Amino acid sequence: MTGFSHLDETGAARMVDVGGKEATRREAVAEALVEMTAVTRDALFGGSLPKGDAVAVARLAGIMAAKRTPDLIPLCHPLPLTSVRVDVEAHETGARIVATAATTAPTGVEMEAMTAAAVAALALYDMIKGTERGAVIGPVRLLHKSGGRSGAWDR
Repeated sequence: MTGFSHLDETGAARMVDVGGKEATRREAVAEALVEMTAVTRDALFGGSLPKGDAVAVARLAGIMAAKRTPDLIPLCHPLPLTSVRVDVEAHETGARIVATAATTAPTGVEMEAMTAAAVAALALYDMIKGTERGAVIGPVRLLHKSGGRSGAWDR
C-alpha cells in the first residue's frame, strides 16, 4: 500500500501524523459551478427568487462548511482557519462559486476550500430548486494551493 499517506502498511485508513511538520502559511482556492437556465440565473442575481437572497445563504453555508470540514471528511485534521471567503458570481451557464481558505498550520487547506465550494453549491441549489429542479452542480475542483513543502500548485 505504498504511495497512499492515509493508509497504513496493512491498508487500514489512518489520520496522517503532521506533528513533526512546520506550521506555514497555506492557502487554497476551489470552485464549484451550478448550471441553470438564464431565467433562473437572472432571478438569482436580480434578487427575485421566491426564497430570498440565495447568494447570501450560499456564501454563509460555504463559510460554515469550511469550519466543519473535519466533521464531514473523516481523515481531515481540524485546522485553525485564519480566513474563509466565498464569492458567488454570475457565469454564462449559471453561477460560479469561488472559495478561498487560509491557515497557518502543518497541513494544507485544500479540503476546506473544496468543502466550502461544494456546500455553497448545494445551498444554492436548495435556494433555486423551487424555480428549477434540473440545475446541475459541477465540476467542483481545486484551482490553487500554496504553502507547505510542496509549494504552489495552479490548475
